[in-house]
Amino acid sequence: MREFVLTCSSTVDLPKSYLDDRKIPYVCFHYNLGGEEHMDDLWEAMDVSAFYARMLAGEEVRTSQVNIEEYMDFFRPFLEEGKDILHIELSSGLSGSFNAARLAVCELKKSYPDREIRLVDSRGASSGLGFLVSYLADQRDAGTCYEDLARLAEEKKLLVHHWFFSTDLTFYVRGGRISKTAGFLGGMLGICPLLNMDAAGHLIPRDKIRGKRKVIREIVDRMREHAVGGTDYRGKVFISQSDCPDDAREVASLVKETFPKMDGEVMINPIGPTIGAHTGPGTLALFFFGDERV
Repeated sequence: MREFVLTCSSTVDLPKSYLDDRKIPYVCFHYNLGGEEHMDDLWEAMDVSAFYARMLAGEEVRTSQVNIEEYMDFFRPFLEEGKDILHIELSSGLSGSFNAARLAVCELKKSYPDREIRLVDSRGASSGLGFLVSYLADQRDAGTCYEDLARLAEEKKLLVHHWFFSTDLTFYVRGGRISKTAGFLGGMLGICPLLNMDAAGHLIPRDKIRGKRKVIREIVDRMREHAVGGTDYRGKVFISQSDCPDDAREVASLVKETFPKMDGEVMINPIGPTIGAHTGPGTLALFFFGDERV
């Protein structure tokens, strides 16, 4: 069997220890917080709560994707070891990183014509991207070969559901995704927008829910509607949250109550700075296997 490596970017929003234990190398995005440059290194150098507190205090956050040269530097050591690469990347509907990786591969193939480098546009983000990577690592560890794993990545990526809600509209206003008027009225009325990721990898508003208790129930209801097997769902569930761990624990508890046959793990992870820079604090996301996204 040909030797290969499964890789991803830091936008998987999984703990560094998890990726290290699963032998999944990753390449880091970048962000600038209050004029300081940082690596999105899975919260190794930056405290999660401090990051979101600085955002709330008004410090500007800007993000930047991995450039072509960085992808080449990341991939090259594996190729020199004689390994093929299966790389799972952040949705092209959210970032130009997939195209940068593609251009890097085109250059590397000139020097390593005998090596295979497959790129997968996950059409996902945050721990939804991480959910797909985790599933692929499970299949790899069970003995799935490179070709079959690459095929599974394409077959399964649109079956990973991404449902999000936010209880703080401040950064949706700052980012221009909603108007100041809509943000003000939404805040006054306690509106929590419910969004999901469509088949093109774009975040799409699906509903406006009044009140946090209702949106927590609604996001689990969407899982009941779409999950494989309905309430008989047995797989993993990942939850990511931006400085709202109590909300995440409440969603996790409701998921376990609603899907009693689940034998997979429910993992809660903090949303990383690349994604969190755009959502701000108060965002929660739920990820699971379901019907095909549209």
